Amino acid sequence: MLAGFERGQGMQIMTISGSLRAQSRNTALLQACAQLAPAGMTLTPFTALALVPPFNPDLAPEQFPVLQRWLAELRAVDAVLVASPEYAHGVSGVLKNALDWLVGTDVLVHKPLALLNAAPRARHAYEALQETLQLMSVDWIAPASLTIPVVGDLSCAEAIAADPACRAGIQQALSALQQALLPQRILAPVCGG
Repeated sequence: MLAGFERGQGMQIMTISGSLRAQSRNTALLQACAQLAPAGMTLTPFTALALVPPFNPDLAPEQFPVLQRWLAELRAVDAVLVASPEYAHGVSGVLKNALDWLVGTDVLVHKPLALLNAAPRARHAYEALQETLQLMSVDWIAPASLTIPVVGDLSCAEAIAADPACRAGIQQALSALQQALLPQRILAPVCGG
C-alpha cells in the first residue's frame, strides 16, 4: 500500500488517469491538481493501471497482487478523482478493464468520486465513464466533475497549474470535492479514548 493512502492524514484522494501515455494531458491535469490541492488534502496517483490483468469473471481479484493493491488502496482513500482520454468514442481500455474488476466488490459503493475531462470534444468517453461509475454506486460529486480544457501548449502539470483558466477550474473542482467530504469527516465515528 502506498504511504499516502494511510487513514488519519487529512483528506486522501486517489487520482486515476485512464491514459498510459508518457505525455498524457489527463495525467498532467491530475498532477496539476495535486500541486494545487488545498491544505489538508493529499492527491496520490494509482500508478499500476498498466499492470492490471485482463478482466476474467472466472478469476478472483485475490489471485493477483496488483488487484489486491488496487482494492486496498481504493478502500483506504476518502475519495477518487478520475481523468480519462477518449478513444473511438469510448473510455480507454485499460481504465474500463480495471473498473470491471471492481464490479463484484463493494469498494466503490458510496465512495465519493469526481471526474475531470481534459478535452471538451471527449464527451462520449466522459458520459460513458460517468454512466459506468454511477452504476457502480459511487457517490457522484457533480460540482467537482468538470471539463477543464487542456489545450495548446499545456502539456505538463506545471503549465496547466500556471494557466489561469485551468487553475481556476482545478481550484473549483477541488473546493467542491473538499466541501463534499467535510460532512463525512465530521460525522465519521471516532474510535478510541
